[in-house]
Amino acid sequence: MPIGLVIVLVALGLLVWLVVASYNRLVGLTQRSQEAWSDVDVQLKRRTDLVPNLVETVKGYAGHEKTTLDQVVRARGAAVAAAGPEARARAEGQLTDALRQLFALAEAYPDLKASESFRSLHDSLAEIEGTIQDARRYYNAVVRDLNTAVDSFPSNLIASFFRFARRDYFELERPEDRQVPRVSFGS
Repeated sequence: MPIGLVIVLVALGLLVWLVVASYNRLVGLTQRSQEAWSDVDVQLKRRTDLVPNLVETVKGYAGHEKTTLDQVVRARGAAVAAAGPEARARAEGQLTDALRQLFALAEAYPDLKASESFRSLHDSLAEIEGTIQDARRYYNAVVRDLNTAVDSFPSNLIASFFRFARRDYFELERPEDRQVPRVSFGS
């Protein structure tokens, strides 16, 4: 076999290997990003599932605060209906604002602040917020890796040919949304 043919076959083999390796890496990163988004979504669902119990608890002590309670319920509905990281981040920001108002309202009702069920729900919410932050951080790291692979040469050629796309980060729009809603149980 002539040496030129061997060189061409080796080069062709390397090219095929590069295409297959890049494709498989992009598939793996896409799968990881979908899995990571699913983890974020599960945690956000846990948070939205707490809201009705929280609203009912507050209603028992401050039922005449209908505007705030309705705002929380509407924000929860928007968060549940939102699809995709960008829309979900906006809706979750609105829910965080509404919960902040709800907890600010609790400050005016000492019996509510002293309620064991309210305290338990608040503690659960704080725990879930921490888990959401961890899941969001992991999702964004996976998305960063995927987006880098989609944008970097030579995998960008494979990504373009096989229609792999960049994904959106799950980012909170305002710095104050990064804080867990707080309520003081002190006297």
